[in-house]
Amino acid sequence: MKNIDFIGFVLDKEGSAKEIAFNEIDNYKKHDNLLWLHFNYTKAEAIEWISTKSGIDNIAVDALLVDETRPRTIVLGDNLLLALRGVNLDPNSKPEDMKSIRLYISENMIISTSRRTILSVIEMIDELKKGVGIKSPSEFLVELTYKMIDRIDSVIDKIHDRSDLLEDSILESIKKNQRVEILNIRREIIILKRYLSPQKEALIKLYNEKISWLNEYQKIELRETNDQLIRHIEELDTIRDKIMLIQDELVNNLSQELNSKMYIMAIISAIFLPLTFLTGLLGINVGGIPGAENENAFYIFTIVLLFVVTFQFFIFKKSKWI
Repeated sequence: MKNIDFIGFVLDKEGSAKEIAFNEIDNYKKHDNLLWLHFNYTKAEAIEWISTKSGIDNIAVDALLVDETRPRTIVLGDNLLLALRGVNLDPNSKPEDMKSIRLYISENMIISTSRRTILSVIEMIDELKKGVGIKSPSEFLVELTYKMIDRIDSVIDKIHDRSDLLEDSILESIKKNQRVEILNIRREIIILKRYLSPQKEALIKLYNEKISWLNEYQKIELRETNDQLIRHIEELDTIRDKIMLIQDELVNNLSQELNSKMYIMAIISAIFLPLTFLTGLLGINVGGIPGAENENAFYIFTIVLLFVVTFQFFIFKKSKWI
């Protein structure tokens, strides 16, 4: 998917939107309408405009342009600074390689930055182009957070399905790369929780802050979105516990198989121990070996060995060792 270097919209707060070019930003910056500007923060023009022309707080400038960030919420007066993470659903990508977006939201301006294209942002852009517009910065915030959290559903469902298949394969004693799959699932859960847990805290702080343009109903919507995120985190915890149980069962199965094989080896060793003793004793090159002059001595000795093996088998069977 091709990255977006810049896209901007002027929203009239009535639902309609007009797309603007980069060189038109200054014409609308001080306008009463809502301005949404989305940048690829790695581009020189984005760095220059945000740093020198945006007029926002230096803390916000640094946060919008920083390369590495974790989910958080910072209140700057009546403005919000957010960093959020969404799953990576690009083709041939790993969902746990989560994409980040930084947001500066005030009553009349929204600045968002990301390095990679985020599907939730693309969806909002498409809706604006089709005339399904947002009417306020709070509505933008609610819509974006909902879309990003909602996309996690499919990822967690797939992880859950993989854990179920893995559990079935353990029960059926199918040993196809089970340990590798266990490690992969646990790694994905760890990475997802690494970002989803602080994102939960960021949303909690968001709807608890007193922001003039964020009304109570929209705070309730944010709370519902966060509840969905919490359910995702709890589901990841459940899958993690299931995977640990599966791993314990796999280890038990492997140990049981190893013990069974060692037991068989011990039985075989016990059977051949007296045979080895007898053959070793009669195989020494000294005088006086019984039967050395008897031409049938080999056959007699073979019969004796078979008798010893039969006697051992009877003893092992009676002792329930086999």
